Amino acid sequence: MAETSFENICIFHILDGLRDGLSHYSQPSRAALIYAEHPDSPPRICDPQDLLRGHEPKLQDLFLYSNKWRDGDVFNDEVRVLDGNGTELDLSGIISLSARSKSMCYQAWFTDQHPDMCSLGPTKRWLEVAAGLLSQNFTARNVMNLDTAGFVLQHCANHAVRDHIVDERIRQGWLDTRIRVYPFLDAVLGVSGTQEEGAWPRGRLVVVEPSQLDQVRFICRFPEMEQPMLADSKHVRKLLQAVEESGRVLVSDGKTVLGIAIGSMPGAYLAAQFSGTHGFLWIKSDPVCCFFEGRFHSSNLRANLVQLEEQMLETDMEMGLQHTLLQIVSLMVNRVRDRKHGCTLVIDVCKDRLAMSGQHFMEPLDLQDSGQLKLACSLAKLDGALHIGRDLKLHGFACLMDGRCVPGENRARGARFNSALRFTAEHEDIVVVVVSADRPVSIIKNGQELTAQCHFDQIRGLSRPPLLAEWIMS
Repeated sequence: MAETSFENICIFHILDGLRDGLSHYSQPSRAALIYAEHPDSPPRICDPQDLLRGHEPKLQDLFLYSNKWRDGDVFNDEVRVLDGNGTELDLSGIISLSARSKSMCYQAWFTDQHPDMCSLGPTKRWLEVAAGLLSQNFTARNVMNLDTAGFVLQHCANHAVRDHIVDERIRQGWLDTRIRVYPFLDAVLGVSGTQEEGAWPRGRLVVVEPSQLDQVRFICRFPEMEQPMLADSKHVRKLLQAVEESGRVLVSDGKTVLGIAIGSMPGAYLAAQFSGTHGFLWIKSDPVCCFFEGRFHSSNLRANLVQLEEQMLETDMEMGLQHTLLQIVSLMVNRVRDRKHGCTLVIDVCKDRLAMSGQHFMEPLDLQDSGQLKLACSLAKLDGALHIGRDLKLHGFACLMDGRCVPGENRARGARFNSALRFTAEHEDIVVVVVSADRPVSIIKNGQELTAQCHFDQIRGLSRPPLLAEWIMS
């Protein structure tokens, strides 16, 4: 009974800490676990938020109809992450990682794969930490350590990003490196939160392997005794002013800022692109994550228009026109978000175009023309909505959306959002895209928000996880 009780408490703390940490790094996320403690133990599943529901056939094939997942030895007390070997956990919309150790014969961790992620790497490293903590706690059997395990997983973003960077650079052949990643990450967050004369940082900071510095095209270099320390956020922030809105970059060896350079950088260099209130981390040309408000996040900060694409598929428009319309809307939405002002786009795909009150043109603007598309983006600054037809033309701006009160209105969302709810409730073939000044994008149809974020029930307490076979049969 005591062993079972420890098992329940241990899995609860680690699973809940993992879920909470990933929900802050990404969008609200769920977590699940399939495990077998001993080589002859039947697999059990812990999925309190139904992340794996719908994947029963695949799980049945992998864990009940096959024993490949049991194969493999572990030496010493290591936690070995499994890669391949016929046990790939390729589940649609889910990130997974499996591992084995002496204290836990097999464990597979799962979480949501969000469509706007820069990279899956940091999240996989997060799951790897969870696997290590589960194995360690099953070895120690000390209930006093469990709160700490949950806390570690809640605040694991910097560690997960660092592990992904290290692993990726090793994969590219940089096993022997002098770059320390943690100080670089601390410097990035420090600079991103430092204003200079009221302005947020803009520009690019690059860290190059010291052995590769002779391949960098320096415009100027600083004397060795005058090189600013990378940890001096205020000084680095001031220097960034010299590379704003240009092809120039600040170059560092991971300890100090060496100078200013142009052109391509050698090796598996690290880069931080500061773009005002937010920015992005890169390994060469591969995005790692973004950062804002003093934390790292998985998002690419691009608008997710999946629901709009689904609505387009239900229309009688040609596929080519649908694709072009989505590209136009995506470009307009992202440009408006970057400029930090809101707008409303009325997507009218009806053959009999709706007559909207607002400012019209003698000839509608052709949004396939880059010049007229830029003008349309500027017109989005005006109060009122842009009226876009199925002919890929802008037929009006500063348009008014009226309607009667509907259920689901949210006073916290402002006039754009609630007007769109009322308007689409009375025009069933209209889709409205609302872009808020603080970046959220809402897609609304038939008086309902299609992009409403899921709020999963909190994990409260767990009984012993059921056998996987019983879970599938239920």
